[in-house]
Amino acid sequence: QVHLVESGGGLVQAGGSLRLSCVASGRTIRNVRMGWFRQAPGKDREAVATISRSGIGTVYADSVKGRFTISRDNAKNTLYLQMNSLKPEDTAVYYCTAAMYGTNWDYWGQGTQVTVSS
Repeated sequence: QVHLVESGGGLVQAGGSLRLSCVASGRTIRNVRMGWFRQAPGKDREAVATISRSGIGTVYADSVKGRFTISRDNAKNTLYLQMNSLKPEDTAVYYCTAAMYGTNWDYWGQGTQVTVSS
């Protein structure tokens, strides 16, 4: 029902910054809860940040608080993740996700690789 495409990943040195984008197509993401997850090799997929349907509420993993910022631009049908002060432990594939109807994450992008070197 909705197609999500992430972009903006890459290779950066520790302390650097990246901005990830997730463009949704197929329907508007207005009034849709959105989020970013990540998965590192050998680890489970974990929630990084989520944003409420209203855009007012945000939730961050403790490991990224103060460094990452999730935001949305409904006019562009796009979700963003600004990542500052990156650490090697942030290295992972980052996935965009959407909850169309409630709690469950119904749709996922294919992911974008973020690699942070020491």
